[in-house]
Amino acid sequence: MTQHHAETPLAAAHTPSERWREKAHPGTATYAKAAVSLIFLTGVEVVIFYIDPLRSVVIPLFFMLSIIKFALVAMFYMHLRYDARLFSWFFVGGILLATSVICGLIALFKTIFV
Repeated sequence: MTQHHAETPLAAAHTPSERWREKAHPGTATYAKAAVSLIFLTGVEVVIFYIDPLRSVVIPLFFMLSIIKFALVAMFYMHLRYDARLFSWFFVGGILLATSVICGLIALFKTIFV
């Protein structure tokens, strides 16, 4: 007697043709490289702080370095690089919404706190 197994929704979701397929997660070496990169960028920030000719551009440099460090943490330690793109879009959308609300509030109440 042959048995026909109905394909469950869970089994169907893990076929090679699935649309939002996860990528394989990295090993320990990848996380160590990300950690070393973050440590290096933090060292660059410390060095930049003590270089007097860079005093006029220290804030934009720190801002750019913090964006790079944030992206590294989000991609590797929050696993956004290896999850479905949909999750990345939700995350980036939330960050952009929060940033625009903060900028709007700063512009709105700028005269109160000056």
